[in-house]
Amino acid sequence: MESRYSPAKNVFIDSIDIEDYIELDSSIAAYDQLLHSIEKPLKMILVFGRPGTGKSILLNRLYQNHKRQKDLHYFETPTTNEKEFFQKLFKIITNENLPPNTQVNFSTLVDYCKTLRGKREIIILLDEAQMYSRDMMERIRLLSDTRVIKFVVSLHKTENEDLIAKEHFQSRIWEVIELKNGSRTDMKSYIHKKLLKKNFFEIANVIKSTHIKKIHKLTKGNYRETNKLLFTIFEIYEHYDKNDPFKINYDQFSIKIIEMAGIKLGYINV
Repeated sequence: MESRYSPAKNVFIDSIDIEDYIELDSSIAAYDQLLHSIEKPLKMILVFGRPGTGKSILLNRLYQNHKRQKDLHYFETPTTNEKEFFQKLFKIITNENLPPNTQVNFSTLVDYCKTLRGKREIIILLDEAQMYSRDMMERIRLLSDTRVIKFVVSLHKTENEDLIAKEHFQSRIWEVIELKNGSRTDMKSYIHKKLLKKNFFEIANVIKSTHIKKIHKLTKGNYRETNKLLFTIFEIYEHYDKNDPFKINYDQFSIKIIEMAGIKLGYINV
């Protein structure tokens, strides 16, 4: 028999599916800023933030909502093979496939883009851009200079973030959208909305501000880490529900189980 906590656990499987998208004030603001930015005559737009702050789902949501109205293309998985990457771009730009075993002549591709100026505006969403080589990024910059292809580049924020941004993009970046970890208020809305969206009203109701404070402290407001922690919390609840139900209180959420999940994930050292 399935535990009542099994479906709740699965609510927090990490996903970039827009069906799982949760609207928060901060995410709405970032989406509106990105949507406004792609309407401007910009060559490159940088979406910047630590892993788990929602960059991928932001790009995916933009793509799914506007792919029919705009010449919009989403490179969800980095194509680190240069030949494969430019073959994919060639098909988007020319609407034709290259013959087998043929390599794109980059100079010719740039010249062809220039002939499209004023006729097409192609928008390429590049996720996980830190995976691309310096040579590929340089060619991406050259393509953006044609003003036919606009690149929205998603990049992880790291300890040497400023250096990475300057080396990869320099003056061509005209707009930077930075995504940050959520506040305690964001976390409360995020967790409750995810549960309520799947009709887990009773579970959402027992997660109080005290529990949110503990969860936020452990995850530092990172959405991916919050998903991992909540998944693990409900996994522990699932275990007790199936094997030792007298050890859990179904009417109260347990700080002790939050801490057990934190220990399991390494957030708490023992």
